[in-house]
Amino acid sequence: MSRYRRMYVPGGTYFFTVNLAQRGGDLLLREIELLRLSYASVAAEHPIQCDAMVILPDHLHAVWTLPGGDADFSVRWKKIKATFSKHCGAVNDVSSSKARKGERGIWQRRFWEHYIRDEEDFAAHVNYCHWNPVKHGFVERADDWPYSTVHRYAKVRRWA
Repeated sequence: MSRYRRMYVPGGTYFFTVNLAQRGGDLLLREIELLRLSYASVAAEHPIQCDAMVILPDHLHAVWTLPGGDADFSVRWKKIKATFSKHCGAVNDVSSSKARKGERGIWQRRFWEHYIRDEEDFAAHVNYCHWNPVKHGFVERADDWPYSTVHRYAKVRRWA
């Protein structure tokens, strides 16, 4: 069994990439309301300050700051993915290994995280989230993508 080395810093800020098992589809956009509800239900139980997020058809990126004294981002992602999977009608071909563990094969088992070190790192990862739909060719301007916190930042900049 692989042992992943993760940096758990209570109250830390992290950048995440979370992927569907089958890349190239559009499940996250088709089921955007379910994803929002899954996120909200977990955030109500395990608070999250969402600094930035973008949802793409087959993956998402997020920058979260956890409450002081709390470093357990893994349980949050596990519950978000499990809640989404439990209520999602889509089912992929599931390997025997995943089937034995009760998995539906919707998500990649793991996720990628990066601990945000400073303000420059924070700004770079927030910008990465917001620019991602442009990078993938979905829109020409970041604020044309409806599934992003870029709109929240645009409002703040207009009034600043």
